[in-house]
Amino acid sequence: MTKLFQGKKVAVLGLGLSGLATVRFLLKQGVKPTLMDTRLKVSGLEAVPSEKVDGIYLGELDANRLAKMDVILVSPGLDLSHPAIRFAAAQGTQLVGDVELFALSNQKPVLGITGSNGKSTVTTLVAYMLEQSGIKALAAGNIGLPVLDALAESDTEVYVLELSSFQLDTTYNLQLLAACNLNVTEDHLDRHGSMAAYAAAKQRIFQHAALAVFNAEDALTTPQNQPQQQQLALSLNGDDYGVVEIKGEHWLQVAGAPLLPVVEMSLVGKHNQFNALAAAALALAAGASREGVAAALRTYQSLPHRCTLVASQNGIRFINDSKATNVGATLAAIAGLRSDVSGKLILIAGGDGKGADFTELAAVLKAQVDVLITLGKDGSAIAGLVPGAIEVADLAAAVKVAANVAASGDLVLLSPACASLDMFKNYEERGRLFAELVQKVLL
Repeated sequence: MTKLFQGKKVAVLGLGLSGLATVRFLLKQGVKPTLMDTRLKVSGLEAVPSEKVDGIYLGELDANRLAKMDVILVSPGLDLSHPAIRFAAAQGTQLVGDVELFALSNQKPVLGITGSNGKSTVTTLVAYMLEQSGIKALAAGNIGLPVLDALAESDTEVYVLELSSFQLDTTYNLQLLAACNLNVTEDHLDRHGSMAAYAAAKQRIFQHAALAVFNAEDALTTPQNQPQQQQLALSLNGDDYGVVEIKGEHWLQVAGAPLLPVVEMSLVGKHNQFNALAAAALALAAGASREGVAAALRTYQSLPHRCTLVASQNGIRFINDSKATNVGATLAAIAGLRSDVSGKLILIAGGDGKGADFTELAAVLKAQVDVLITLGKDGSAIAGLVPGAIEVADLAAAVKVAANVAASGDLVLLSPACASLDMFKNYEERGRLFAELVQKVLL
């Protein structure tokens, strides 16, 4: 790693969580970086000693200044197609991310998870399975804890990294004990430009993975050009990994043997059965025990805003799936929950679609959703997919309408298929408000 910076001019571009973690890491290595951000005000920058960095530049990016750098550590929030960044790259400046620095510095086993949907659940579930097996594991990356901060946790035995397509774009040497690509559905096309480019970014997780775990039902996850790599295709109908029927009861089959009845899992929905299979395969590859895997599946607490039950009253359930920020996530939620709904499925959707094509939703909305309520920037586009959709001005109105039409046996599902930034700070704020509004209408 020292060769990467020796005698070179280094910049950190983007000073969010991962960017500031990168700055802290470089300062410990004795590197004096130049700091840059497109924002005029950056929270946390005051903690960086100005005398230890080679200048701080906020606001519009200066292409000439960037081009004078030998290495730019680009935060995942920055688009590599930005003209100033492209200009620097064209002049020979090396673009890498914090995950690449992690890869060059780490000596411990690493598991990696990517996918359009479900990666946070699988990442935390894998870490929990390892912990339940007596192995000290730490979840980091796109899930919130920057990978370079994770390196400071010296007692960690296995790192479990959630990796976004943006992070993978600037990662080249990450050695993985096992890697998983859960699914690739339309998302971030405003950044990647095409599904082909988005899928190619996800494929990068398999570059240096000893075991490649992928979705047998999703061709875009199949590893490409990795002839020497051990591969494991997962499906709910698989033999070694899948869901099997034993004496009229559905069991999770793991590594060729029944592990536990599906009803004993704390997670619900078919999509989470697949997530459980993926997590089990990764955890076992890192030394987890079958007993630890089973214990984790029985007691794991689902992450907030991911198909979380927020209220159940008079036979009506309200589910918060605000994390469903793309079409694939909403399709997975509907598929996972529909069979458990005896009455109507009432869906609240809409927000900022990030340039997505919603037509894939149409057939499912017509066949499996009984009442569709839409809001936000692209709410009208979703409403136009089916007759009788109800368009409302905001989330409060959506919850009120849903509560009024719901009866015993019904399920009200907030699963927007869109980002939240047109109306909210983030999907967490949207989910919290949904839960608060539900409690108010139930009073």
